[in-house]
Amino acid sequence: MIQLEGIRKTFKVAKRSAGLRQALKALFVREYSQVNALEGISFSIREGEIVGYIGPNGAGKSTTIKIMSGILLPDGGTCSILGYTPWEERVAYVRNIGVVFGQRTQLWWDVPVLDSFELLKDIYLIPPGEYRSNLALLTETLGIGDLLQTPVRQLSLGQRMRCEIAASLLHGPRILFLDEPTIGLDAVSKLAVRQFVKTINREKGVTVILTTHDMSDIEALADRILLIGKGRLLYDGKLEELRGRFESLPMDDIIVRLYREFRL
Repeated sequence: MIQLEGIRKTFKVAKRSAGLRQALKALFVREYSQVNALEGISFSIREGEIVGYIGPNGAGKSTTIKIMSGILLPDGGTCSILGYTPWEERVAYVRNIGVVFGQRTQLWWDVPVLDSFELLKDIYLIPPGEYRSNLALLTETLGIGDLLQTPVRQLSLGQRMRCEIAASLLHGPRILFLDEPTIGLDAVSKLAVRQFVKTINREKGVTVILTTHDMSDIEALADRILLIGKGRLLYDGKLEELRGRFESLPMDDIIVRLYREFRL
């Protein structure tokens, strides 16, 4: 279903020293450094899996998700998802995926949530009957019925994230990319999001790729872990295998051990 082979991505980053003199110099002469965000990433994911994609800050997790969702163009390698190359066939491809970035919104800030949903219906050309059915299911499962008439700017973070997840699933995607979906959420909101992800995976067979620093999310949802560090894939295996390897250590401690092992 998802196949990445040798994906590479390099960013050119401007740099300068502190101080007024250096700031003036940078107006005329720019210096750049190369940052290798991804160095030959390869993995495959089967239909219906929930995969935890983890690693320290700056490891390349979000870059990978953006390439897989068609937002970024890689410098090299191949990516085939559902038979599509995401950045080349984006219009047809995005009908099959949902994306939630925990620190960005796809909802319009000053209008009621339902207005954003209606606009997404038109963007994705969702048939009216399918839209009503999906909206009813998402509203009930995520408990957002009382929020639909509320402007997004008046929602709490937990309420907004539940609405963001609903927005990403209105068109019935086969794959859901979740990039830090529970960041900043309280315990009750986290539990609601986790339960919903389990439900759509079990009942609708939605494939889920989850990036997070919250290991309790990984333990609750994922059976398989991909560990990335410094742009390289360092571990690909079952969660139970890690637990067996480190015996009774808590999951957070296991991940710290892995980071030290790979010198991250």
